[in-house]
Amino acid sequence: MQGMKKLVSGIFASLGFGSVWAAYNWNFPQPVTPIAHETLHVHNLFMVIALTLFFGVLALMLYSFWNHRKSRGQVAAGFTGPKTRKQWMFTLLPFVCLLILDYGVFGIPAYHAVKMYENTKVDADLVVKVTGNQWFWQYEFPAQGVKFSSKLATPRDQILNISPKGENYLLEVDNPLVLPVGKKIRFITTSNDVIHSWWVPAFGVKRDAVPGFLREFWAKVDTEGTYRGQCSELCGKEHGFMPVVVNVVSEQAFNTWLDSKKPQAAGDAAADNKVLTLEEARAQGEKVFTSTCMACHQATGKGIPGSFPPLDGSKVATGPVDVHIQTVLNGRPNTAMVAFGKTLSNSDIAAVVTYERNAWGNKTGDVVQAAKVAELKKAQ
Repeated sequence: MQGMKKLVSGIFASLGFGSVWAAYNWNFPQPVTPIAHETLHVHNLFMVIALTLFFGVLALMLYSFWNHRKSRGQVAAGFTGPKTRKQWMFTLLPFVCLLILDYGVFGIPAYHAVKMYENTKVDADLVVKVTGNQWFWQYEFPAQGVKFSSKLATPRDQILNISPKGENYLLEVDNPLVLPVGKKIRFITTSNDVIHSWWVPAFGVKRDAVPGFLREFWAKVDTEGTYRGQCSELCGKEHGFMPVVVNVVSEQAFNTWLDSKKPQAAGDAAADNKVLTLEEARAQGEKVFTSTCMACHQATGKGIPGSFPPLDGSKVATGPVDVHIQTVLNGRPNTAMVAFGKTLSNSDIAAVVTYERNAWGNKTGDVVQAAKVAELKKAQ
């Protein structure tokens, strides 16, 4: 009994410290889509029913323990012989109640929520393709001809505990997805490498991005704002560095943003003919390396022994230029080196190859131009 008192006292004493409750949320994030509202409604309904059953059964158990204890002279009943009607009733009644709860009280609201969730193809105002990569997202508006990548923007110094953590630590990106408020968006997910999972809690949606498959979901956001999420699938060593950021704006602001992205797509083609100096290519390549390659090959270019090979002094980064470019374009089969030919522009690939060939101890002096990358792409 003394041990039980100490345990209870310890629990209450620990809960008295504010740090225990600092990051505790009592409920779901504020829902901003029909699916999120429906999910919260079903959750609350189920919790009320489950808690009612729990406390009802607990009260009945406590009552039975107190009124049928040995000190009051109670004697345990025997259950030998043929089954009585009471035994059959108390056996079958809970079974019937569970059937009613599962298929009636629980089943009907759950069925309605699932049916709403799967209604992806009716009355969609916009289509967005979401492609998972190790370890960033790629977004595409197929009908509008807009395509861009969204990578973690948290400075590496914060991740390495050199600088203080920012307000949105690991939940900030360089190019957030922008959507119009009040429009039904049909999302199509897939992946270029392993299974990822696109998840924004306030939207009430989470869908795996599976290589070789196209999977769908939809969202209609009714409130403007910035909404954050993460990849919720264990997709590799940088799994925790794959945030999702969605800015929901007015239709006019969305159209303005979309128009600003279209020249960028046209500019990618023009960039193929632009000639960069070594300094310009290295500066651009360092940015690409930091956001895309550094997680595996490290800032020092030494890689991670046993997992990711070094680039400093490697045969690829100091050997034939074409082999280096092909490696970045197509990856290496049966290794963690994925293909970047479809996720990085020709200009970015040329710049990052130039950087890798002239960083650390590598001093090849090579300057790779985007036209060279485009030429090798066409030859494949």
